[in-house]
Amino acid sequence: MSEKRFLAKYRPEDFARPSVAVDVVVFTVKDQSLCVLLVQRNEHPFKGRWALPGGFLRVGPSAKDQGEDLDAAAARELEEETGLGRDEVFLDQLKAFGAPMRDPRLRVVSIAYFALVRPDLLPRVRPGGDASRVRWAPVEEATELAFDHDTILKTALEHVRGRLETTAISQSLVGDTFTIPELRAAFEIVTGNKLDRGNFRRKFQGLLETGVVERAPGKRATASKPAAVYRFRSAIG
Repeated sequence: MSEKRFLAKYRPEDFARPSVAVDVVVFTVKDQSLCVLLVQRNEHPFKGRWALPGGFLRVGPSAKDQGEDLDAAAARELEEETGLGRDEVFLDQLKAFGAPMRDPRLRVVSIAYFALVRPDLLPRVRPGGDASRVRWAPVEEATELAFDHDTILKTALEHVRGRLETTAISQSLVGDTFTIPELRAAFEIVTGNKLDRGNFRRKFQGLLETGVVERAPGKRATASKPAAVYRFRSAIG
């Protein structure tokens, strides 16, 4: 049988078709804490409970129009909840979550993503919908979330901590320009551990020597004396 004839006879309704969703774990550093963006559900199931931003993948009506791409769906959810575009925020796929009964309505497989919003972009964040139902919560306070979002959040946090020293992650934890103490403070906030200043400065010197970071114009006023400022050379992505 040719492929053309096979497709002509194919009956998708004869096979189980779980729904697909995307959930996005959006992190930022705010008020000296690592925070995650939460939305309060206004409908069942889990009405009134806090959850991660997300929604169902938009599926087309036919084989020729199958709907949106997964990455496009994650970027759409991110923009709907923050007002920030994909080119402004680090966004990456995390993992698939598909345990039976994770959604009491039907079998739903969620493709989770994580995003990092630089602190200097926070004034531009414009949550979608009713702003009273959206909040930045310190990660340690984000518990008893809807669905299996506690597990998704835990997985995303472990992933970010494991990749903390990669350029894309580090770049997304500080403003466009930063001082060495500001970058060290961001690392400490994410890990929850104090870092030795001397060891961190030596690591930072390595970033300078390899061209990952560079001096930026100007200096930052501090309590003691003006401090040199730096910036990452690579782009988010």
